[in-house]
Amino acid sequence: MHSAAGGGGGGGPDASGGGSGAARRLPLLLAAAAADCDLLASSAPRRIVQVVDDRVLVFDPVDPSKRHAVRAYAHKTRRHKEIRYGFDRVLDEQCSQQDVFEGTTKPLIDGVLDGFNATVFAYGATGCGKTHTITGTPTDPGIIFRTMEALFDRIAAAKEDKIVECSLSYLEVYNETIRDLLNPDDTRVVVAGLSEHTPRDVRDVMALLIMGNENRTRAPTEANAVSSRSHAVLQIHVRQRDRVPRSGTAAAVGTVSVRVATLSIIDLAGSERASVTKNLGERLLEGANINRSLLALGNCINALCSDKPNHIPYRDSKLTRLLKYSLGGNCKVVMIANISPALIHYEETHNTLKYANRAKNIKTKVEQNVIDVDLHVAQYPKIILQLKTEIEALKQELA
Repeated sequence: MHSAAGGGGGGGPDASGGGSGAARRLPLLLAAAAADCDLLASSAPRRIVQVVDDRVLVFDPVDPSKRHAVRAYAHKTRRHKEIRYGFDRVLDEQCSQQDVFEGTTKPLIDGVLDGFNATVFAYGATGCGKTHTITGTPTDPGIIFRTMEALFDRIAAAKEDKIVECSLSYLEVYNETIRDLLNPDDTRVVVAGLSEHTPRDVRDVMALLIMGNENRTRAPTEANAVSSRSHAVLQIHVRQRDRVPRSGTAAAVGTVSVRVATLSIIDLAGSERASVTKNLGERLLEGANINRSLLALGNCINALCSDKPNHIPYRDSKLTRLLKYSLGGNCKVVMIANISPALIHYEETHNTLKYANRAKNIKTKVEQNVIDVDLHVAQYPKIILQLKTEIEALKQELA
């Protein structure tokens, strides 16, 4: 896998190769500062993440002005860890959503049209900006909108030579139950029965996305007023074939080669501690299920990074079952790890960086998905009609 880490505005990994891990930092907000007594003691709260360049960051750095000072450590205080992490891309809070898209997902789009599966998922503690990275806002859209916009631009540019079919599905994993976000009334749905929709352009995609997000389970906690209580998985399925079979090819003698690929974009629910979120009752149960599924994901990543993986526990959670082929199969993977530089998120940021650092060691084997489809004699009249229509259209253009 590839990896990336970033600061306040956004962050992400370079997407060339098997997969990627990333960390994204949020700006140091005054609202966050007011929640911690250590931060209140200073007008300039200490940042626990320092970006060195576009590939390296330092966690828990020493203050440069005090680097050579003699320090005494009192009870319950800690030495600065000053741990360096290297990723494929590091983006700080000054980076825009477009910078995040170009550094993470954009390089995957051509591969999807060529028949290579791809997955992008955002990981991090609750309140660190995962949903903002993936979905964004109407005025500053995130990865999904920019990805679909670029994908439809590619499809439009190739429409004279290629026939491209695009469909999508949108689901959530809530309390280990899979729910169709685009058909929420169907409570019996399983993955095999997900509704698939065929958008005509990026506006149709955004309409479906808005409808799905309205159906997604959210609830306020002490750590995040709009906390997502489920993992959301958007899958875009692409099928592509030549519009006119070339002479001498298999397609010219009754067989069509179809390139198929799936692009998955996943917004994971944030890991959370009950002592921070102050959750009770149903919220506490949701948090426990979120952490259980993320623990299962961590166990799978640890097993995949092992020198001799004997067993990968994909079946420990619905989430890991869905991500089985993304993590260890035929798929290019990008992991965006969202982190916060605020001192109150010290443990969460450290855990997220360790998570992303492990994930970048995963190796995937990527193969092109090409299916040879035999044409039935009954399909010939339809093909002939399509060719005649195209010939007439070309004649009108030449006239």
